[in-house]
Amino acid sequence: MLESILFYAGFVLVLTGALSLIYPLRWLRIRTRWVALLVMATGFLVVAIGAGMVDSYAAYLGFTLFFAGLVSVIRPLRFVYIRTRLAAFVVAGAGLLLALGALLLPYSEKEAITHTTKLDDWMPRWQVGERHTIRVAATPEKVFAAIHAVRADEILLFRTLIAIRRCGQTGPESIMNPPEEKSLLDVATQTSFVLLEEEQPQELVVGTVIAAPRNAGGSRRLTPDLFQKTLRPGVVLATMNFRVTAEDRGGSALSTETRIYANAPSALRQFAVYWRVIHPGSDIIRRMWLRAIKRRAEG
Repeated sequence: MLESILFYAGFVLVLTGALSLIYPLRWLRIRTRWVALLVMATGFLVVAIGAGMVDSYAAYLGFTLFFAGLVSVIRPLRFVYIRTRLAAFVVAGAGLLLALGALLLPYSEKEAITHTTKLDDWMPRWQVGERHTIRVAATPEKVFAAIHAVRADEILLFRTLIAIRRCGQTGPESIMNPPEEKSLLDVATQTSFVLLEEEQPQELVVGTVIAAPRNAGGSRRLTPDLFQKTLRPGVVLATMNFRVTAEDRGGSALSTETRIYANAPSALRQFAVYWRVIHPGSDIIRRMWLRAIKRRAEG
């Protein structure tokens, strides 16, 4: 509930600030474009707090300041009070420091004390993760069937965000390049993911190897036992589940959780930088994925 409130409040602030960049809403005391930018930045911060990605917000804010400073070296952006090249260098330097500091923040390890889900069994310890929930007006059986059936084209912004992540490059069939006629879950488990466990109609868990050292031997081979044995340092594993719970008032609660575990500090530091860059897009994809499942189950 709080996450939804923060999301909509932040969205309103972002929209208000964006409109004020075109035409200042003076009746809201937004009289300059500088104030409009502050309102937008505050809105994005509120959304980031609700989504649990303040670190990514700080990184992107730093990149924005760095870019604004570089532009102002050529032509000072006076409407945001960068009036000299000295100020431009200061803004660019501060932005770069903020971005690097946010990207390099350490992650602490989390652990599932009690195992209540299949995901807890397959990845009881992790450093990075995200979780999303949605209510569906359908039985668990219908929801579970929809999880298996949803295609990439049913997920709003999926291909756009993936194209941005891959810089427009294409590749072989995978979850990053799914064909139109296949369900996204089938594409994942037939390419870069492995099905770890499925208990219909409650939960399914999939996993993949994100990174592994070249001398890791067979650690890149996707088999379920890979997630339950000790691996050579430098391996980064990821798991994701879909869980369906029947509600007393009718309908179902559908959730998805992603967990990532790096078994070496250097691997975790490298992945942390990557994650903080892609986290906003990953967050949107998972939310839209749940919405697509909801539409199909209720349809």
